[in-house]
Amino acid sequence: MSNSIIETKKLRKSFITKAKGKKQLVEAVKGIDLEIGKGEIFGFLGPNGAGKSTTQKMLATLLLPSAGEARINSYDLCTQQQDIRRCIGYVSQSGGTDSLSTGLENLVLQARLYGLDEVTATKRALEFIDRFQMSSFAERRALSYSGGQRRRLDLALGMIHHPDVLLLDEPTVGLDPQSRAYLWKEIRHLRDEGITVLLTTHYLDEADKLCDTIAIIDNGEIVASGAPTQLKDDIGADSLVFGFASEQTARQAQALLAEKSPAEKTQAEDHFLHLRLSQGEQVLPALLRLLDTRHLPVQSISLAKPSLDDVFLKHTGRSLREDHVHG
Repeated sequence: MSNSIIETKKLRKSFITKAKGKKQLVEAVKGIDLEIGKGEIFGFLGPNGAGKSTTQKMLATLLLPSAGEARINSYDLCTQQQDIRRCIGYVSQSGGTDSLSTGLENLVLQARLYGLDEVTATKRALEFIDRFQMSSFAERRALSYSGGQRRRLDLALGMIHHPDVLLLDEPTVGLDPQSRAYLWKEIRHLRDEGITVLLTTHYLDEADKLCDTIAIIDNGEIVASGAPTQLKDDIGADSLVFGFASEQTARQAQALLAEKSPAEKTQAEDHFLHLRLSQGEQVLPALLRLLDTRHLPVQSISLAKPSLDDVFLKHTGRSLREDHVHG
């Protein structure tokens, strides 16, 4: 194993499910290899059901791997779970607050659970209330909190014992833009303090703007990994999306442009046609003329430089944006 603070080798997780009275083996995670450095924001990007949360729950010691190995802060995931729990913080998508207790009471209890005496726990709780700007609501019961306020408390609960690694499962789902921006800022502050953050997300902009490194995961497997800029640069071509009135028209356009255009790749999905091609602005007029001659009217056009969605499309044959909209 290397000096990475988190490292996995061929990590797998399978479940036995019952369907129509028959047992079935489901592979949720299919042999994941990771190397995550200290003080890095590492993101798992992928659709719901891709294996992101299952992988994170294994690293949080909440699920036992079916196979493979992993180390966190040099501790073995299968044999040194107590040591791992002391050096990580975990914030699930649903959070872990006691709604009938105040924010202060939640934080003091969490600190006590990690072995701090009452005086030290209270002092630590007050420090985090100040740090995460919770003074105006810390004495209220958590059930009265807004989504953004509750997420601040969740983050403070995950950090109260000063962990080396923080695991965040879909940290900004359901938040308004202001709360989301605040949480991004706090996550960057954690990185600046040398804390490693491993988060899951299906938001393209979150992975792109917040993470130092991302792993794109689909059907339990990592299909691409690297810095967001590196992954986009590897695509090279522009992304051109035509919208049509129907899926049939999109597929007719795909057949035409796959043969007659300079596109490196064409992908029809629903009533959209995705193309990857160089110098998109220059060739767009000729493509429109060609479609018009075949009576395939275009209803919408989108031209953009490579995005993480293009990376996902390249490696999976699907658009993560459309997968999220329709899923």
